[in-house]
Amino acid sequence: MGLFNQKNRDEASETSQATATGTDATRDGAAATQAGADSVAKSTRRPQPPTQGGNDVANIGKSISIKGDLTGNEDIVIEGTVEGKVDLPNNQLTVGADGTVRAEVTAKAVVIVGKVTGNVQGTERIEIQATGVVDGDVMAPKLIVAEGAVVNGSIKMSGKTGAATTSGATPPPNPDVRKAG
Repeated sequence: MGLFNQKNRDEASETSQATATGTDATRDGAAATQAGADSVAKSTRRPQPPTQGGNDVANIGKSISIKGDLTGNEDIVIEGTVEGKVDLPNNQLTVGADGTVRAEVTAKAVVIVGKVTGNVQGTERIEIQATGVVDGDVMAPKLIVAEGAVVNGSIKMSGKTGAATTSGATPPPNPDVRKAG
């Protein structure tokens, strides 16, 4: 009887090892498949603008063209064409890589990856990424301009968040000016 029990234990052990090995292979294959899918998804997915406080994001696709005033109370991503005026005082406007905007733009935050013709005002910040082009004046308390970005216009940085003022401040010494004497 002891030999019979030992033989059954050995067979059961071999079966459980084979099952575990098969499970590991399946799990490893699934992990490799998922890693490959993640890699493809990351390489083809466009970055989406962050939403602030769970706000909705409206998308204006490549084939959409709007002429007139664009206002709203949600973040907007423009991949198509907008002409007129854009006013999003409490939200973010993103002009995507395929986006073209010919308008006066005012928004809480503006991210430009495509092209904007017109003045751009961000009440908090403006970011112009490497492929972004702005033909117009830019005004915001915070401005981020990536290498390769183009700004054809004036830049004014002033506002409520940490803008430096010169009143009462002592100017730095000018090294080109020497005292007589």
